[in-house]
Amino acid sequence: MGWLCLLFLLFTTCQFNSTCSSSSNSSSSLSSGHLCHPHDSFALLQFKNSFSIDTTSERELYNGTTLYSNSTITWQKGKDCCTWSGVTCEKMTGHVIGLNLQFGGLQGNIHSNSSLFSLGHLKRLDLSENDFRGSPIWSKFGGFVSMTHLDLFDSNFSGPIPSEISHLSNLVSLNLSYSFVRLDTLNFNRIVQNLTNLKELQLYGVDMSSVVPNSFKNLSSSLTTLGLFNCHLQGKFPESIFHRPNLRLVDLSYNYNLTGSLPNSNWSSPIGTLMLSQTRISVDWHRLTRNFKSLRALYLSNCSFVGSYLAFVGNLTQIMELDLSYNSFGGQIPWSLFLNLESLVYLGLSGNNYVGQFPEVDSNSTSISSLYDFSTQQLVGPIPRHLTHLYLYGNQLNGTIPSWLGSLPSLEALDLGSNQLSGNIIDFQSRSLKSLYLDDNKLHGLIPRSIFELDNLQNLYLSSNNLSGTVEFEKFSKLQSLYVLYLSSNHLSLRFNHLSNNSWPQLSTLALSSCNISEFPYFLRASPNLDTLNLSYNRIQGEVPKWLWDVAKDSLHYLDLSHNFLKGTARHLRWKNLEYLDLRTNSLQGELPIPSPSTFFFSMSNNQLTGEMPPTICSLTRLEILDLSHNKLSGKIHQCIGNFSQSLSVLDLRNNKFNGVIPGTFSKGNVLRNLDLNGNQLEGLLPPTLLTCRELEVLDLGNNKIQGTFPNWLESLPKLQVLILRSNKFYGEIGIPETKFPFQKLRIMDLSYNRFSGLLPTKYFEHLTAMTNSQEHELKYMGEGYYQDTVEVTIKGFEIEMVKIQTFFTTIDFSNNTFSGEISKVIGKLKLLKGLNFSHNELTGTIPSSFGDMCNLEWLDLSSNRLFGDIPEQLVNLTSLEKFNVSKNRLVGPIPHGKQFDTFENDSYSGNVGLCGIPLAKTCGPHQSPPSSFQQDGDLEHENGFDWKVVLMGYASGVVIGISVGYLVFSNRTPDWLVKVVGIK
Repeated sequence: MGWLCLLFLLFTTCQFNSTCSSSSNSSSSLSSGHLCHPHDSFALLQFKNSFSIDTTSERELYNGTTLYSNSTITWQKGKDCCTWSGVTCEKMTGHVIGLNLQFGGLQGNIHSNSSLFSLGHLKRLDLSENDFRGSPIWSKFGGFVSMTHLDLFDSNFSGPIPSEISHLSNLVSLNLSYSFVRLDTLNFNRIVQNLTNLKELQLYGVDMSSVVPNSFKNLSSSLTTLGLFNCHLQGKFPESIFHRPNLRLVDLSYNYNLTGSLPNSNWSSPIGTLMLSQTRISVDWHRLTRNFKSLRALYLSNCSFVGSYLAFVGNLTQIMELDLSYNSFGGQIPWSLFLNLESLVYLGLSGNNYVGQFPEVDSNSTSISSLYDFSTQQLVGPIPRHLTHLYLYGNQLNGTIPSWLGSLPSLEALDLGSNQLSGNIIDFQSRSLKSLYLDDNKLHGLIPRSIFELDNLQNLYLSSNNLSGTVEFEKFSKLQSLYVLYLSSNHLSLRFNHLSNNSWPQLSTLALSSCNISEFPYFLRASPNLDTLNLSYNRIQGEVPKWLWDVAKDSLHYLDLSHNFLKGTARHLRWKNLEYLDLRTNSLQGELPIPSPSTFFFSMSNNQLTGEMPPTICSLTRLEILDLSHNKLSGKIHQCIGNFSQSLSVLDLRNNKFNGVIPGTFSKGNVLRNLDLNGNQLEGLLPPTLLTCRELEVLDLGNNKIQGTFPNWLESLPKLQVLILRSNKFYGEIGIPETKFPFQKLRIMDLSYNRFSGLLPTKYFEHLTAMTNSQEHELKYMGEGYYQDTVEVTIKGFEIEMVKIQTFFTTIDFSNNTFSGEISKVIGKLKLLKGLNFSHNELTGTIPSSFGDMCNLEWLDLSSNRLFGDIPEQLVNLTSLEKFNVSKNRLVGPIPHGKQFDTFENDSYSGNVGLCGIPLAKTCGPHQSPPSSFQQDGDLEHENGFDWKVVLMGYASGVVIGISVGYLVFSNRTPDWLVKVVGIK
């Protein structure tokens, strides 16, 4: 009987394969126990050969083992495919029923005629974590009628999910997560209706924005896992989902517009993992703790809470993972509630408003290892020795780090970053620690020796503290698992004296900004996986060594060598995938180097580059920030720069020697936000395509040779805040607005040193709403993020480069033109104006008394005009006024006295023979008594919080201390001043 079966199997095999020329070979194969079906073997080899295989990459799994992308390497013709890695066969027929190519290194497209689809007996297919280059999920995937498990996770598929997936009626598990695919309501309803055996549905990151949430009501009752993370779902999610009898995991997080609430009835859900972070689903803690008694993991970051949560935390006694971050919870952390959750291993409270200190060990307690809150004099619970992850980032915690945190035996991740912790860093004794975040605090002292002994440490963040001392980098030699190291912005001095044989093979990120480094770390030559390198704000001198240009050529994405003393050229940029390159503020010479086409941030400002822009700059089509300012570059600006406008946000070429015309290639829909061409030799007319730059906030074209009349058409740009046309060849009258709301957001307007004439543009002044009404309630700077906007303006006679522009800084400078006529009283409505300069024109009439209403005014220059009449006594109300100049006019009468007017010197009034009173030698007659001030002499405080008593009343002392102290503030992370004096006007 056995022989008959064997002959039958041999016969059917030969019938299937028409080229079965050797029955003896087949018989031999079967008799030895090899069951691979020849058709399937051929199909698998053909499938493998349609791809390139990346054998270099590896991935560490959660259990610490390393997975290499070599699944198909062992596949060879002539070998039994049932023995191949990732292949499972059916014992009797030899057909392939399982194919697991997870992280197989496959790179290439899957085509509709792929041999994969001929494997008709497949029951399990795992193609996750490969790169199929945007291939569609073909309808033929629906032809695997026996399929029970389909996993296409993170394999770079794209396009719509076909309706044929719903034909896989035997599916138990479906994972289409993290590809660029989308799913509409119609096809989702088909999947829901036909896949009645489905237990696991994972669609993380799938675009389901058009799917109606009510569609989920029809999901299989056998469902255990529902993963809908970041699916762009919107609308009200049905409460009935939470009643599913077998549901164990629900992840709806990061669907920002998903609403709904938890069920209100009494019932018991089997859900063990519930993730609602970053949704608008209402969370009622009373309902939650009453109905979800099986919860083991609860993630509620940035949620919509109803009522207080504190009273019910204690009811979640079985909870193991709890994330309540970014919910604006305040007050003291209720340690007694959290630490009494005996199973808790993960606690996330980051991004709240918690204050106070950590509890400390109570040495007098009768219980073992208990914590005591000395501020409340209460016992808060035992030391949480079971904790593995504690995240308290971004609160307002103060005091010192308690020693008990360093002795938690199971601790793997501790994040105390961005708080107000002080004192020394404690000793960490737990060898399980993998991630330690202490950055952005007020910690001081030395880095403790114990940190250098944490041989499992992967991520170490100590940046932006007050740590001090000299650190020999060799001390990190035991940390061979080190992946990320941040030591920037402390008072450390790093030395690399004994590192000839040391290397950190896993190192991906190294941030050593402001660490008093004087040389390039030579150990970097053996860092093939380096992704991020920041050595900015150090003391590195000389040329960049040749070996550095070859470091991590394939992996480096971020490089910052700015603010050093580098010399020589930087022509050989060999990094293939570089995205961020910052070499500013060095002494680099030669031609402009061009990084890889993948670069989106490129800054070479403040160097000594010469020559023209190479045409290869046109390859940088992903550029968002291009800053080549303060060099000696010449020639024309390539027209292709305008073609970058679909991505280009900042183009800063100021203070070079560029000539020719401004590119006119800006296209509709561009995102250009800052265009700064100040200080070049550009000429011609402004290109009308600037009108397409609807995102433009800063337009600085000063100090060029640009011609033409005033560009009224710029008034319609809805976001324009800075307009600088100074020192060009503009001419003629400005005229009246052409739109209903011209320059509605303009805050800095500088038209000085041109040939404008005619009357002052009163109609424009009437509509400068950003100088009239403030909507800013906190200190902000323009361009915060990757790039900080910079502008040169004249403040109190000094030409100032503002390295940061405060969003409430406002000024108008029309000086050195030939404007005529009177000054309108409407200017007095610009109550937020800080500086006004109409000097060196041909203005007549009187000084409007309404100027006394500009309560924020800090400098006023009306000198060298033909103004007559007296100085309005209302100007004494300007208690912030520090620079006042009305010299070389025809003013008469007594000078007001009191408050700021008692600080101005003679040169503020020279050339007005009709003026009298202090500080002039000419006294006033009996009928010319000086007007008194309106307010108390002690009232010197600026309305928005600046106290000008601090600046010694400006020019009264003869020293220019009053260059707007309000703007001279240290940046938190960089040592630059916000402004620097360029010259005196």
